[in-house]
Amino acid sequence: MQERTPDRLRAHYELEKVLAARLRAASKEDRRHLYRELYDELFQKIADHPQHADRLDPAVRARAVAKQINLLRRFWNAETTFMEIGAGDCALSVEAAKRVKKVYAVDVSHEITKTVTLSPNVDLILSDGTSLPVPAGSVTLAYSYQLMEHLHPDDAAEQLRNIATALAPGGRYVCLTPNRLSGPHDISQYFDDVATGFHLKEYTAMELEALFLRAGFSSVSAFIGGKGSYVPFPISIIKRVEVMLDALPRGWRKTLGCSIFFKAVLGVILVGKKPTA
Repeated sequence: MQERTPDRLRAHYELEKVLAARLRAASKEDRRHLYRELYDELFQKIADHPQHADRLDPAVRARAVAKQINLLRRFWNAETTFMEIGAGDCALSVEAAKRVKKVYAVDVSHEITKTVTLSPNVDLILSDGTSLPVPAGSVTLAYSYQLMEHLHPDDAAEQLRNIATALAPGGRYVCLTPNRLSGPHDISQYFDDVATGFHLKEYTAMELEALFLRAGFSSVSAFIGGKGSYVPFPISIIKRVEVMLDALPRGWRKTLGCSIFFKAVLGVILVGKKPTA
């Protein structure tokens, strides 16, 4: 992907900030259609948006998918029913369909999915941002990548409950989301100290663990890693690191967050498990 000019970054930021403010202020009922409308507007007006550019570069697309496959392959098998929430251009769902029995690719945007060609065992589902219109108890593995932070906080809690409902007993939800303590991570990172774009709320692992347990998951575990290599890591240590970093001035936290160790710890992957009975 070509480097974007300051003017193009500014244009993206100004538009996304306005659209995100509408979403933050909207009622629950209005948000059900606004997710789709506002994301479609962003993708239509920002032709050099990274999701467009990455889709046009086969090498970038292939590397991103390969990294996610390396993480997910430990959780699925040929009998898995896989649900990707926030499927975007469906590149991962297409590859997952070669390895699992059934795929549900869920997204809010018609604009980003309109040119997608899918295999017979993939169902593309347009959501209102929180609902997951799949049969209850039918999914053995759910997954989202850089999604949770895009939801209104009230909707994030509701979506987590819906994920738990969609999962079969013992099913897992693998969630990757940027850590608030090293943010912001949306387009506002170039202009603001906190997320003001479509990252409506960024979380710590501690905050997410609490949300998962309230939503009905029986346990939450963690993985850390990168570049396609991931290992289990005690969530208790991650939470201690977060408490320490959260107490520091933002400048110090930002500096420490750039180190290899803290990048790994803050780039946590949470896995929620549904009770078996």
